[in-house]
Amino acid sequence: MGNHTEIIFGDDKSTDGTNEKIKEMIVKYPDKDIKLVDSPGINKAMNVWSCFDAASGDILMILDADLTVIPEELPYFYEAIAKGRGEFINGSRMMYPMHEEAMRFFNIIGNKFFSVAFSFILNITIKDTLCGTKVMFTSDFDHISLLRGSWGINDRWGDYELIFGASKCQLKIIDMPVHYTERIYGTTKMTGRIKNGLIMLKMCWVELFKTKFH
Repeated sequence: MGNHTEIIFGDDKSTDGTNEKIKEMIVKYPDKDIKLVDSPGINKAMNVWSCFDAASGDILMILDADLTVIPEELPYFYEAIAKGRGEFINGSRMMYPMHEEAMRFFNIIGNKFFSVAFSFILNITIKDTLCGTKVMFTSDFDHISLLRGSWGINDRWGDYELIFGASKCQLKIIDMPVHYTERIYGTTKMTGRIKNGLIMLKMCWVELFKTKFH
């Protein structure tokens, strides 16, 4: 994509041999610009920030390593941002029919609730707040990163800080539909739905007061 594609893997203290496999691929494909970043193992957000710090390109892309969204979807994101259709391209899993076991029922309900909340708070339509696939310019992320932590809550996944931050920076946010499939290997680290839901709700509450009642 573009003049050059840099592929950065963030190893968030995996114990299933991911680290070793990536190192093998770096040796096997020397013509590809592949990097491996040792992340702190705290949460997904810190993993993503570590990879962004190591990136050298003009455009940043996030793709979850469970491949529930396939890499072949990324060129659509690139085209959207390169042609100026948006400045913050937010993946949405809620537009296409998804595989039966791809998302749990209560996750779907929660996602729909927060999509309505975000759309109301930010006065834009957002259909999926927790899709891992997001694309933005590096220069815009530099501004968003200055806002991290300003909601007073630890966003373990980083999605809400990115979306709220993009809105604060007055970026044009658009949804990009993606096909969402069932995870076929390993188990998700996104456990504790009630606890995480409360964290997300608190962030929405803080942003509501910042935006509507400031």
